[in-house]
Amino acid sequence: MLAFANVADVLGLPPKEAAARSPMGLMSRIEHGLPLAALDRVAQLVAPGDAQFKYRLVPKATYERRKGAHRLSADEGTRLARVARVWSLALEVWQSEAEARDFLFRPHPMIEDSRPIDVVLQSEFGAEMVIDILGSLKYGSAA
Repeated sequence: MLAFANVADVLGLPPKEAAARSPMGLMSRIEHGLPLAALDRVAQLVAPGDAQFKYRLVPKATYERRKGAHRLSADEGTRLARVARVWSLALEVWQSEAEARDFLFRPHPMIEDSRPIDVVLQSEFGAEMVIDILGSLKYGSAA
């Protein structure tokens, strides 16, 4: 079961903000606009050596426009939370940021040799495929 508190932690939401740690509370935070800082935080965690990674989630021109409001749109927040959810599970499975990154950025045979991170960024359905692979690894099935 997904720990929504873990996703909130990856997004950098304040630990004291109990509402953001429940499923409905996190959905509400996303709908009302996650802080722009959450994008920078997730990009730094997932791809620390890639300054351009955040622009795969939010195009650069849009990112520049968002600086004024300091908030992401609901769609951007949903995409970001999707990446945070997968990152959180990858960390849980691999117990190491380096190994979680290696999994996400290395082609995987169960997704036609695509990189899991690319599949996650592509769509919610892609994220579910990667989550299934991680679940198989976590619970001992072949992946």
